[in-house]
Amino acid sequence: MQRRTALATLAAAASLALVHTPALAGETLKVGVTAGPHAQVLEVVKRVAARDGLEIRIVEFSDYVQPNAALAAGDLDANSYQHQPYLDNTNADRGYDLVSVAKTIIFPIGLYSKKYRKLADLPQGARVAIPNDPTNGGRSLLLLEANGVIKLKAGAGLKASPVDIVDNPRKLRIVELDAAQLPRVLDEVDAATVNTNYAIPAGLVPTRDAIALESPDSPYANVIAVRARDKDKPAVAKLVRAYHTPEVKAFVEREFQNSIVTAW
Repeated sequence: MQRRTALATLAAAASLALVHTPALAGETLKVGVTAGPHAQVLEVVKRVAARDGLEIRIVEFSDYVQPNAALAAGDLDANSYQHQPYLDNTNADRGYDLVSVAKTIIFPIGLYSKKYRKLADLPQGARVAIPNDPTNGGRSLLLLEANGVIKLKAGAGLKASPVDIVDNPRKLRIVELDAAQLPRVLDEVDAATVNTNYAIPAGLVPTRDAIALESPDSPYANVIAVRARDKDKPAVAKLVRAYHTPEVKAFVEREFQNSIVTAW
């Protein structure tokens, strides 16, 4: 009798140990996103991942800086909100060791105006606001150049800045502001380049409202980023697998009507 009681006690203890095993913690990921489309898409990914035994806890941010800072500090396990050039620039500037593990979606950047219906209508000396971070600022200048509004110094490339403008026939005044603020200043400037993930929550439809829109074959595909030491973890592979599913692709196509496109 005593032997059976002892065995039962051992079995109960073993069951508790299994319930609290640290291995289960690896099947939960805290993933940072910016509010808006990235958060909406990740809600779908979360449902898909749950069927594969992965719990995703979504953490929303209102700017581009904090999601990488939180990931580097260990407060997140992954983030999904930025394109590769932005990640590369952040790693170089801040010394982070973050890597991309998968492509997600592409947000074509657009030029918007509440005062002018066409790009050709922008007057001499127009104030044009662009993001103040190096990669999205350069992206905005490349958009203006592609539409014949300015000319950049040869070789300026993705990191172009206003000092690289060598021809500005309309004498546009470039105003650099935080990317998240740009939809809010459209009443104050003549035009602004706005990232799609900020345009959509502001009620702007890129394919309808932009007076100039980036080509969807741009190099600015968004990515899932993790710390380099975590890139081969099984839970990260499950996150990528859940994102790259027909269910998520169908949601993006249905919800965003070609304003956002999948990159896988």
